[in-house]
Amino acid sequence: MIRVGWWLGSAMLLAACNRTEPAAEAPMSLLAAYMQDPAAVERGARIYDGTCAQFCHEAEPRVGEEVNLFDCQWRYGNTADEIFQITTSGIPGTRMVGYGNNFPEGKQDLWKLIAFIKTKQPECETSEMQKIQ
Repeated sequence: MIRVGWWLGSAMLLAACNRTEPAAEAPMSLLAAYMQDPAAVERGARIYDGTCAQFCHEAEPRVGEEVNLFDCQWRYGNTADEIFQITTSGIPGTRMVGYGNNFPEGKQDLWKLIAFIKTKQPECETSEMQKIQ
């Protein structure tokens, strides 16, 4: 009798473990969340003003600027991941130095900076889209 109870209990446990739950909606990416958060975009703007705009890039988007971060003509990649990599590691042979994680809030500040840049850009075809075509 004990064996039957053990087997029955085991079978019920296995059946419960195999039950599939409905798929949860994918969580919003950190970048998407920051792009919708005015405080995060403002922090990104302040980081931009204190780092990028002080040295190589203008504080406001300007048409025709050689290294305009607010247009769709990027030489080194324009996806969020590419911008993250460029900002972290730099671009060899250019003035673009890597900042690593040397922001007060580390990677979170870097994503807020990217959120600021992306909210100022027009709808651009990313390098990922260009590879598909």
